[in-house]
Amino acid sequence: MSKPLLQLMLACDGDQSSISIVKLDMSDKMKTVQDTEDAWVDGSLGRDEEYATVAEPIDEKALNNATGLQMISIRLQKSLIEDFKNIAEINGIGYQPLIRQVLKRFADAEKRRILREKSADMRALSGDDNHHDPDNSEGKKAFG
Repeated sequence: MSKPLLQLMLACDGDQSSISIVKLDMSDKMKTVQDTEDAWVDGSLGRDEEYATVAEPIDEKALNNATGLQMISIRLQKSLIEDFKNIAEINGIGYQPLIRQVLKRFADAEKRRILREKSADMRALSGDDNHHDPDNSEGKKAFG
């Protein structure tokens, strides 16, 4: 038996999520298959148990702590999920990392908007009318 050539992390859907690492032992007859979700589902990337061994289970809490991620459950419209999957495929990433990126960009933009509003409110209370708004290309005073 040859040494494992590929190590993959799999998440199983069901009542409980579990994560484990699977080592695939590839035979001498290797062919190139596009790494897509469909290729995993249809078995193009392999299903034969003689080539797979399950490694020790991973501590999901330690994994989440190491990556700074927290699992959540959210219900989204099916059409929205399909849109994210299509956009993600065009960009060559998974749809869940894309959703994380979108949420991060939105949260960052909202924090900046809130800080600008609070800053303008504080200037208005202090009577500081000489503030220059860098987002205002005409050089006019910011609204406060």
